[in-house]
Amino acid sequence: MQQKISRRQCLKMLGKTGALLPVADLCPLFKKYSPPTAFRREIHIFSKHLQWLDYGEMAKTAASIGFDGVDLTVRPKGHVLPENVETDLPKAVEAIRKAGLKAELITTGITSAQAPHTEAILKTASALGIKTYRLGWLEYEDEKPIPEQLEAFKKQLAELAEMNQHYGLHGAYQNHAGTGVGAALWDTWQMIHEFDPRYLGARFDVRHAMVEGMHTWELGLKLLASHIRSLDVKDFVWAETDGKWSVENVPIGQGAVDFGRYVALLDELQLDGPMTLHLEYPLGGANNGASQISVPPEQVIKAMQEDLIALRAFDSAK
Repeated sequence: MQQKISRRQCLKMLGKTGALLPVADLCPLFKKYSPPTAFRREIHIFSKHLQWLDYGEMAKTAASIGFDGVDLTVRPKGHVLPENVETDLPKAVEAIRKAGLKAELITTGITSAQAPHTEAILKTASALGIKTYRLGWLEYEDEKPIPEQLEAFKKQLAELAEMNQHYGLHGAYQNHAGTGVGAALWDTWQMIHEFDPRYLGARFDVRHAMVEGMHTWELGLKLLASHIRSLDVKDFVWAETDGKWSVENVPIGQGAVDFGRYVALLDELQLDGPMTLHLEYPLGGANNGASQISVPPEQVIKAMQEDLIALRAFDSAK
């Protein structure tokens, strides 16, 4: 009979080793490619945090940690530069799949069908079997009424939706904390709710949603549910410094995000799309997509292992 190892025990084991070891070797409970009854949603690593590695090493590292796939950055300063997409994206996808991982998600800076490289990115991604791409962000102009701007953005996205349909792709707009388009969640719905969700929808980010609405994030998730096909995951705390409050990013399960309630609501809404794990807390530049990091690689790997274990523990809880 296989011995069950708790999340706390796994984290304790990880804390005692600085070695680069697969999660499955450390904690048998968390072997990758476990059946759906064990882990209900795929967890992909955001390649932004592995941009200090080339395609091959990035893929091998993600596989050794135990991720299901890689959400690849295809944008300026990303793993794949937009101007090189036709030559470099196939190489990156090949490396990811060779490592036994899924390559079905990419993160882009795309906001317009008319922008340079947009069609090249979508055409190449489609040919490679990629299913979903995250859009770039839109910004409000202070001097214009918000409803007027949302109508303009809707027309802008309509062209993208048409191109997505042509290439068989789903484009997802991520909500992001701050004052940009989508921070309020309802404005994302206003832009996308009339589009076919097979081709244009939302990438729900629970961290950003909770920063802007500690309780109302649930309403936003329910509002956007019909158009959500993928999720971004990270955690945060509120911190006071010199009398001023700000957001600080922290490892999964150590902050304000109520992952228990979040996963329960995902189940209720039947949202079973892949999760992309983000590590935005200080990691020697890996958190910011640096091409060179100032901490030992083992420190970044260990952080990814711990966050993956924590997230899987939440998602497998009954």
